[in-house]
Amino acid sequence: MQRKLTYKIAFLIALFFCTSLSFSQSKKQQELEERRQELRREIQQINSLLTKNKSQQKSQLTLIEDLNYKVSVRRNLIKVTNQQANLLTREINDNQNKISELREELATLKDNYSKMIVTSYKSKSEQSRVMFLLSSSNFQQAYKRIKYINQYAEYQKEQGESIKAKTAELQVINTALLKQKADKQQLISENKVAQVELEKELKQHETLMAAINKDVSKYATQIKSRQAEASRIDREIERIIKEAIASSNAKSGTKSTSKSTAYAMTPEDKVLANSFVTSKGKLPWPVEKGIVKLRYGRQPSPIVKTIMIQSNGVRIATEKNAKVRAVFNGEVYRIIGSKNGNPSILIRHGNYFTAYSNLGKIYVKKGDKVTTKQEIGEVFTNPSNGQTMLSFSVFNNSKTENPASWIFKM
Repeated sequence: MQRKLTYKIAFLIALFFCTSLSFSQSKKQQELEERRQELRREIQQINSLLTKNKSQQKSQLTLIEDLNYKVSVRRNLIKVTNQQANLLTREINDNQNKISELREELATLKDNYSKMIVTSYKSKSEQSRVMFLLSSSNFQQAYKRIKYINQYAEYQKEQGESIKAKTAELQVINTALLKQKADKQQLISENKVAQVELEKELKQHETLMAAINKDVSKYATQIKSRQAEASRIDREIERIIKEAIASSNAKSGTKSTSKSTAYAMTPEDKVLANSFVTSKGKLPWPVEKGIVKLRYGRQPSPIVKTIMIQSNGVRIATEKNAKVRAVFNGEVYRIIGSKNGNPSILIRHGNYFTAYSNLGKIYVKKGDKVTTKQEIGEVFTNPSNGQTMLSFSVFNNSKTENPASWIFKM
């Protein structure tokens, strides 16, 4: 009885494990699917932003930037989808091999079981069993024969249960295989559509670049002008942070020199800074919806490759009237005005600072305490081209850091 119960439990565990294994995607497959969905959402956001700004007369520079970004995301989508399809191919092959193995095992089990049933049938009569027992030479031999008869009967039942288990496992893997084949076909179909869209975008890109190449110097001047304005704002923010560091050292009584680089923190500042660091990689986006058009670091211009762009933060394209949100609890350290551009907000989080530039409206003032996701302003929308672009930076004291390391899924 105990043996039968143990076998049934083992059978149920094996069946559950098999079902879970067959119907759940592998960890790698799940990661690829999440990434694919992110890229699809990103393309939808790009299309949404481009559609909303369609009525605006965009410059060639803006158009090529938008298209460059869209092509890049589309290529990534095709790449990830191909990876998914290839992984599914390997999983399908594994399952097909597993099915072949199971069918062989099942055939062997059934063959052995049928032979055992025939043998059992030939000697199944009560008279045969009684004669088998009575022919024992002593009591001990008779006891062993009784035990053998019972074990043989139990073994028959186990073989029957084993056939049921293998049959169930085969059905589960067959079902999983059919789903995998359908998923693969869906991915192939989606990739064909994506490839057609990419070819259209590349043709548009070729046409735009041909127009730009006719007057490269004109566009190079525009790019350099943008870079100069961004660098000016970066220098101003850096200057203000260095002043804040010097001021904090003076207040704390710390000997301050021109080389002082660390903000002198109060116990409350240290708690806030530690909390900020703990949230690294989990901070919310500074706008509810947006796509990163320019990433952190030194990089060649996507239009004029010979021009290098230094980005101390990220530039996020968003929708008109988009609200700017504080990414963490802190204090508004400064509202930074600009003669040629739009204002910025600098928020301090202990010895960390976050900067939000190119704002059209400001909702806070210097000294205000802000909380995570609190609206602090509105992104400026350029009336000439309809672009709504937020520049966002993260500083550790006066040193810039990559915002993508701090913001969730940037």
